[in-house]
Amino acid sequence: MTNFPNRKLPRLKEFDYSRSGAYFVTICSHGKNHLFGEIKNGQIHLNGLGEIINREILKIQIHYYNIEIDKYVIMPNHVHMIICILGAEGINPFPTKKNDISNVIGKFKAGVTRIAGNAFMHSEKTRIWQSSFHDHIIRDKEDYNKIWEYIDTNPLKWELDCFYNSKKEQ
Repeated sequence: MTNFPNRKLPRLKEFDYSRSGAYFVTICSHGKNHLFGEIKNGQIHLNGLGEIINREILKIQIHYYNIEIDKYVIMPNHVHMIICILGAEGINPFPTKKNDISNVIGKFKAGVTRIAGNAFMHSEKTRIWQSSFHDHIIRDKEDYNKIWEYIDTNPLKWELDCFYNSKKEQ
């Protein structure tokens, strides 16, 4: 029997990720490869896959009655989003949909993968996404404003980004 190292759980234990609030989410490409476009002169220029990602982000708030995407940026090898879960006023018109961050991101990633596979991916083994995602629960207005600014200026600071030197897709 092989002993694998214990993997750190990516979510806070006992925290309800369907609770009203704002969440900063980062989703990376598989292998952190530059799959979504490129940065030129401080602006992102999305390729075909990047455009699919953009359309699917905009659909999130259509598919989920109490989810808003306040801010996002698609970088060459990762995506940042501020996702807000609004208070559960009234009754959920779609009671079969679980509106928590993991479900929203999972459905988003699956949708992008399905559409991209149908559109132009050459192999079913081509992976787009790294497993899981990083989240940060936004605690207050100051935290929110700092993250908003980070997302807004991310393309301008691309060469300083920790993902900058990752593998460029050939």
